[in-house]
Amino acid sequence: MPNLRRKLPSANALFVFEAVARCGNFTRAAQELYVSQPAVSRMLARMEDHIGVRLFERVRGGIELTEDGRILYRKISEGFNSIESAIREIEARSTGVETVTLSVSTAFTTHWLMPRMSRLNRAFPSVDLRFQLISGRIGGPLVDVDLGMRFLHDEEIDENAVLVMPETLLPLSNPGYHETASSESGRAHGDTVIVMDDEERGWHERFHAFASKERHAAGMLSFNDYAIVVQAALLGQGIALGWLNVTSHWLSQGALVPAEEEIIVTSRRCCLLTPPNGPMRPIVADVRDWLIEETRSDMRVIDGRYPKLGVRDALKQTGVDIG
Repeated sequence: MPNLRRKLPSANALFVFEAVARCGNFTRAAQELYVSQPAVSRMLARMEDHIGVRLFERVRGGIELTEDGRILYRKISEGFNSIESAIREIEARSTGVETVTLSVSTAFTTHWLMPRMSRLNRAFPSVDLRFQLISGRIGGPLVDVDLGMRFLHDEEIDENAVLVMPETLLPLSNPGYHETASSESGRAHGDTVIVMDDEERGWHERFHAFASKERHAAGMLSFNDYAIVVQAALLGQGIALGWLNVTSHWLSQGALVPAEEEIIVTSRRCCLLTPPNGPMRPIVADVRDWLIEETRSDMRVIDGRYPKLGVRDALKQTGVDIG
């Protein structure tokens, strides 16, 4: 440790370097550290002079880590994660409460997790569950969280990711809307299609009933948060694209029903990720496994309620056995 002190201008330089490397931006790092941007720049310059190597390259639009910077960042991240894990373990020993932070969408939290929160609390009475909520599409790195839900392609899945289920889509509505829309007059009138953003406009045309013109869109509702899309469908405002990992609770309860007996399984995989370069606490693994089993329990109910969807077989083809 005395050698390390001599190799750094100050211990604070480690925190500044880690923040800039993680944020990829001097200004955002300065905001996080509650200091000025020039102060961050000066500290990094002192650190580079002290070590004798360049840690960042100034490029168009920002900065990038050099090879030396990447080596240092990887080791500092591992060290900080280990220290944070140790502090959490000490806190848990003294209070009996462990904090677990999830990075998930507002839609998943609202429509999947909240209805079963009491069961989660019974399963983990000593867990203080916290959330980093993402409105709209989920994505981005895991920062200051224990567990995150993300959609990945097969080649992106590594030792930090555990498969929950493939991305599975279906058109859905509430039972009242479905009954009206399935009638002869309803088919003639057409559907109100609910979309989340411009990227999903026209989603209904991916399904046979719309592609073959058996059904057609007569109107559209557009929202920027999938939680509201699902709420609109629950209230009978139209037909929505259902992500099965988010809407499975309402489908298993019958509050939402398949608008057509067709599902689409994409090449993306819904996974639960833990941050890289850090140990995973046993309680985090337990919460992760509980979330996965709850999801697969929903899949078993949905497969029994709507066998023509073929959920069990579709999941099995991607390596997910719901039992």
